[in-house]
Amino acid sequence: MRVILAPMEGVADAPMRSLLTSVGGYDLVISEFIRVVDQLLPEKVFYRLCAELAYGSKTKAGTPVRLQLLGQHPNWMAENAIRAIELGSLGVDLNYGCPAPMVNRSNGGAALLKEPETIYKVTKAVREAVPSSHPVSAKIRLGWDDKSRCVEIAQAIESAGATELTVHARTKEEGYRPPAHWEYINLIREAIAIPVIANGEVWCHQDYLKCQAASGCDDVMIGRGALAVPNLAHVIKTNQVKMPWNQVMQLLVQYSEYEIVSVKEKYYPARIKQWLKFMVKQYPQADTLFAQVRVMKQTQEILALLRSEAENQYL
Repeated sequence: MRVILAPMEGVADAPMRSLLTSVGGYDLVISEFIRVVDQLLPEKVFYRLCAELAYGSKTKAGTPVRLQLLGQHPNWMAENAIRAIELGSLGVDLNYGCPAPMVNRSNGGAALLKEPETIYKVTKAVREAVPSSHPVSAKIRLGWDDKSRCVEIAQAIESAGATELTVHARTKEEGYRPPAHWEYINLIREAIAIPVIANGEVWCHQDYLKCQAASGCDDVMIGRGALAVPNLAHVIKTNQVKMPWNQVMQLLVQYSEYEIVSVKEKYYPARIKQWLKFMVKQYPQADTLFAQVRVMKQTQEILALLRSEAENQYL
């Protein structure tokens, strides 16, 4: 089995990817997407969104990183895929699942689920452009507002030459609302020959076992669950107990120190609040901490509180 860290836009940036893979258990990471419209993007865009390109396309812990592209124009997607490989990406992943309204309005991400023929053309163009030694994978949802075409979409991706497929077990309209419909992943898995990776609502070892039984997939991609329980990859693989709160606090401080020296410092307060909000359902202590942090606006104020709380864990 493999556990793959999901490409969470605006959340799983390079510092977060480095931190989570340092805990261990991940076999692969998919980067945040690079939005392709009508041009070959400059190299700096690739390095900004996938900093690991400068380090052999691996995190500091040595976990491989596959760069993700999002777009609807076959030729430009192919051109940018070539550049990704030239810069050292260990393959290319194609985003057909992003539910963000801004992306969907410009016919990107999950909007393409309404156009299996476009998905086929984009995937085929990228596969033909990328050397056969490098994987070309794709990530989809079950459809836009219904699940009736999920097998057709998956077959289009397979026939275009994709290496493997990740399926988030909800439609775009269902967003992230439970439940995840893992049984539809099984329909897809039985209809195509390439490997299928299950995604959606895996928060603990028991969830993984249920997902595995319903979807027929051993491999799983985790996103929000990885934020809620930082050692979730180990929890899934070996039924390890979730990370104790004092260690979580150390990770929060470590992440904060990564972020405040980066160009994304202005986003730090929103990101740390978002992370704590995910943790609330798994750690009662996170609820108390989030109540304090949510009213804070200054980075240094938040960091001082986190450092204080982390130190208190050892008193």
